[in-house]
Amino acid sequence: MKKTLLIIADTLLAVYIVLAFSAFNKPEKSQQTCRDVKITVEDASTHGFIDASVVENRLRKVGLYPKGKQLSDVSCRQIEETLTNTPFVKTAECYKTQDGIVRVIITQRLPVVRIKANSGDDFYIDDKDCIMPNSEFTSDLIIATGDISRDYAIRYISPLARAIMADDFARNLFLQINITRDKDVELVPRLGNHTVKLGRLPNAANSERRNELIKEYTAKNMKRLEIFYKYGLKEAGWNTYSEINLEFSNQIICKIANNKKTQTLN
Repeated sequence: MKKTLLIIADTLLAVYIVLAFSAFNKPEKSQQTCRDVKITVEDASTHGFIDASVVENRLRKVGLYPKGKQLSDVSCRQIEETLTNTPFVKTAECYKTQDGIVRVIITQRLPVVRIKANSGDDFYIDDKDCIMPNSEFTSDLIIATGDISRDYAIRYISPLARAIMADDFARNLFLQINITRDKDVELVPRLGNHTVKLGRLPNAANSERRNELIKEYTAKNMKRLEIFYKYGLKEAGWNTYSEINLEFSNQIICKIANNKKTQTLN
């Protein structure tokens, strides 16, 4: 019995010595240095507003770039808060790994339209109807110009742009929305020398209802326009008209180019 206890004691002592030796030789995490920073922008190829270099420059500018610092001095929470306060960042996650790497994962806000108003205001609207500042980066978005206030942009331009971008025919056709002083909507296509007039957009006090009405109104008129392009312009030619007016539900009124005359199609 005594011999058995001695064997157990010797075994436990041996295990303790191995663990103690390993702990002694392993550097304390508080003294470990960040040897690298891995930055991932999950949707960089889709949005095009932020890349890893932008995130790195932002962190360097405020003195939070972790590389070369002791991990104990790296505040993941502070990095996350700093990045989420950057205009184009939707979410930011930061964490440390046991091998001395700090990882930063970013998702971007999704812009749906760029506004370039007559007033000189130049900004983006994201998919949550929030204003995003102008950026040096480019993105293949439809541009809205004309007599546009920020309130009008959020209430009307944003749902219109989403409806256009959700429709394959409209998304590939139009490159610009223009708003007149009377708040008539004109769409500028990539082909031809004409504009497509939608007139005034539907209104409702409730934002969800208003968005739904604008979506339905746009979809209905894009169907009408697609049919007209297929059968009407096929015969007349792309440069026959200067304006195609869709604002009346039972007819399409076309202005003949270089002529004051109009042509009504039922």
